[in-house]
Amino acid sequence: MYHIPRTRFWNWDDNPVSQIFWGRVNVEHACSFFYFRKGSRYRKLLHMLKYQGREDIGVFLGRQFGLELKSSELYKPITAIIPVPLHPKRFKERGYNQAEAIARGLSEAMGVPVVTDVLLRNIYTQTQTKKTRMERMQNIAGAFTICNPEKIAGGHVLLVDDVITTGATLETCTQTLIDSVNVKVSIGTLAYATNT
Repeated sequence: MYHIPRTRFWNWDDNPVSQIFWGRVNVEHACSFFYFRKGSRYRKLLHMLKYQGREDIGVFLGRQFGLELKSSELYKPITAIIPVPLHPKRFKERGYNQAEAIARGLSEAMGVPVVTDVLLRNIYTQTQTKKTRMERMQNIAGAFTICNPEKIAGGHVLLVDDVITTGATLETCTQTLIDSVNVKVSIGTLAYATNT
């Protein structure tokens, strides 16, 4: 934990993660816990979380991230935490949702409930890893739907994922939430992918 390259973006409103969404979707605040560079040793942590059944890594890192967010004025108004959902088929393949593991850790630290039955994924999409931003947007257009909007109506939700690169998935999720529910949306990811 000592060596993880924290971004400290949670104390800085117009940080590089927030700027990804400028002019695209109305996000209140956005930040990532740490920088994620190619060849970084933290890549292995995220790979273990996503592909090797190490759900515990997500909960642990989510808890550390949550302790930082809890002390930030920008994230005090959060009323619910929503992990980016997996399609049921992908969930069955993986056995768990890594974003949900992160959300559980955040919830423990922040004392805010995780809500998993409002934002649902209704289209099984191809992996986004090798796609451009436009390809990603086309790949996930209409992929999400809303159920039980009353559970978060009037609140301020923290939308959670593992890594942000182009922001396409988070943008689509945010727009789906805003279009369907009277809610404010902030974004939190474990890692911010940079090329430097």
